[in-house]
Amino acid sequence: MDFFVTHFAFLATPEGWAAMVALVAMEVVLGIDNLIFISILTNKLPVQQRAKARRLGISAALVMRLLLLAALAWIVGLTTPVFTAFGHGFSWRDLILIAGGLFLVWKATKEIHHTVDPVDHKDDIVGQTINVSMGAAIFQILLLDLVFSVDSIITAVGMTEHLAIMYIAVIVAITVMLLASGPVAAFIEKNPTIVMLALGFLLMIGMTLIADGMGFHVPKGYIYAAMGFSALVEGLNMLARRRKAEAASSAFDTRKTGEL
Repeated sequence: MDFFVTHFAFLATPEGWAAMVALVAMEVVLGIDNLIFISILTNKLPVQQRAKARRLGISAALVMRLLLLAALAWIVGLTTPVFTAFGHGFSWRDLILIAGGLFLVWKATKEIHHTVDPVDHKDDIVGQTINVSMGAAIFQILLLDLVFSVDSIITAVGMTEHLAIMYIAVIVAITVMLLASGPVAAFIEKNPTIVMLALGFLLMIGMTLIADGMGFHVPKGYIYAAMGFSALVEGLNMLARRRKAEAASSAFDTRKTGEL
């Protein structure tokens, strides 16, 4: 009983519930970035391996975030500058964000290149196929899980001091990612133009991570507003294409009936 009184006392106050709801929502939104990357990467695997890779990648993200929460004091210490360059004190968090951002920019650029020119394999190592192996996919997912996990936990630390709220928010966010990963991956695969839009999102997120690591903080509201507007425009384009396809099909059926 003392354990619950100590760690879950916030449930007795409206402020505690508000903090938990806000943090859960924030963690879910931050998880979208990771989910987009996981969906694009696992869609390059054979069909029978995709669901397993998504589950492994997202489960690894849960384990990583729970471990980071357990090492909360170490995480907070990551924000302490370790050296100064160009007038900015770089912390370990900054270096992790810059490395993750560079990886995202490199990966998104490479995927855009293969999408635009799928027959050009000149930058493919020793003539291997573009499809990645399960191990390679999981490794790349783990790298980005680390980056997004550190950012997620530091965001949680900045929003609340209750460790229980952080654990609840992380578990709920990962559960949502696990449930949404299949539909998101299927949607991306069925709509090829969404792949380019998602890669554009990854490119923007990568540049944002680099800017954040360099000390130039970009409010996440601007980023998600841009992503939302782009998604809305793409949704209208998809609707227009579907209407045109239906009109063409209807006209073809009418001509066929007239000929009979």
